[in-house]
Amino acid sequence: MRRPGFLLIGAGTALIACCYGFGRFSYGLFGPVFAENFGLNATITGAIGAGSYVGYCLAIAVSLLLTDRLGPRVVAVSAGVVATVGISIIAMAPTAWVLAAGVLIAGCSTGIVSPPLAAAVAQHVPEESADRAQTVVNGGTGIGVLLSAPIALLLLSHWRGAWVIFAVITAIVTVWVLRAIPPSTHQRSSLVVDRPWRAGTLTLLLASLLTGFGSVAVWTFGRDLITTVGGADAPRSSLMWIVIGAAGIAGALAGDAAQRIGLHRAWVIATATMASASLLLAAAPSNLAVIIVASTLFGAAYIALTGLALLWSARLYPDSTSFGVGLSFFTIAAGQALGAPAAGALVDATGGRTAFVVIAVIGLCAAAVQPARSPATAPDRECSVEK
Repeated sequence: MRRPGFLLIGAGTALIACCYGFGRFSYGLFGPVFAENFGLNATITGAIGAGSYVGYCLAIAVSLLLTDRLGPRVVAVSAGVVATVGISIIAMAPTAWVLAAGVLIAGCSTGIVSPPLAAAVAQHVPEESADRAQTVVNGGTGIGVLLSAPIALLLLSHWRGAWVIFAVITAIVTVWVLRAIPPSTHQRSSLVVDRPWRAGTLTLLLASLLTGFGSVAVWTFGRDLITTVGGADAPRSSLMWIVIGAAGIAGALAGDAAQRIGLHRAWVIATATMASASLLLAAAPSNLAVIIVASTLFGAAYIALTGLALLWSARLYPDSTSFGVGLSFFTIAAGQALGAPAAGALVDATGGRTAFVVIAVIGLCAAAVQPARSPATAPDRECSVEK
């Protein structure tokens, strides 16, 4: 792979880290602090957290259209700008309403960023390296989560400073993306799709929806569970986030795993692993060893599942991979948008442990959904796709 390809992958991974790791998932890391400072109960905390996923759903369709018309470079840079603005609003939020607006805007960046990076990889990374490149870029979420934890630990009592740092890092990465992604040499008609509804689309959407729903307990209330129920202090709860992020980096190898054992088997294993993580936290939220094991399982499994969903959708839509990826990721976010307030209401009504068990069982149902084999896909290259 030539040097521009490596620069693109590095910049794309960093942008995903900022948009997802900082702009989307760091809300859960600061959940207890926000609840204390803004007087939020679990239901309201979940509702505000859902704003990040709603923002994603609103933004991704627009991003697909703009990527097709303006090219990936312009739209990827726009994602960085939107993330910087949303994170900055969170940093300065005087009220819960402004906080919610910042979470929504920062969440929009995650919807904007996925299609242009998919298109950029397809245009500028050699086909033989495209699978690994797309899952590596997708694994940037783990890097962002990993970096956010020590910053939060150092500045938890001064949380606004932490979010200012997130905003500054995101702004710097946005400039890097501007320099790393070459101008478009041609346009792709991402939205012009022959037969947008195909055999296998329903199973992809169902699996994505259940995966998003099943992940939301840990992302939104994981830190809250181990602090309020498990009695964890700030270092222990921050350690949970560090482990999730570090394990998420390993989840970037999902593409290699799918090629070795098959997409369906990898999907079942990752789904069961993520559900097990939530169940472990529910069983022993005060046990440090359990917290570390559960965080490791969750981080690796969640990033692996998003990478596998990416490969699954690209296999189903080999003629328009950005459309397929956008469709799957939209549905994952929709599951999270539905799950966050539902999980919050369950926490208020039944307690954190019961809520985690219910969410885990619902998410586990995704293991029963089997990817349909695309007739256009060669049997010996089940998961080899161009993103």
